[in-house]
Amino acid sequence: MDVFDGDGNRYTVAFEGHVTRDKALRLLDIVELLGGMSRAGSELDKSNFELSKFDKVRYVVKENFPVVWFSSRDVQTLYEQKIKEPISLSTVATYLSRMVDRGFLVRNEMSNRRQYKIVTEGARSTLNFVKANK
Repeated sequence: MDVFDGDGNRYTVAFEGHVTRDKALRLLDIVELLGGMSRAGSELDKSNFELSKFDKVRYVVKENFPVVWFSSRDVQTLYEQKIKEPISLSTVATYLSRMVDRGFLVRNEMSNRRQYKIVTEGARSTLNFVKANK
């Protein structure tokens, strides 16, 4: 798999041997750090009334958590600060779960705490590769 950073440098990554979920997630972290996240064309340039609540939550996630793990509570807090609308924690949790189902986020469950992270295009390719070679 080839990954390009913001300076145009190319990195070639190859898996050999047994690929585990942990190894794939480590690779995703590296890909995200190298590839960065595009901030072109902010979605909130449109009127807030044109976006659904789901789209607003997705926007908050994309803009504030491009390469770090976050919780439902983190999203709720920033949503209310940035969008200036109340949103329940259960609504945020439902939307984040749907984003996981759609492949936009990955979820990590540690004891009684769920954390989420954005999946970049390069990382999505890696996950598809891992799934195909199971």
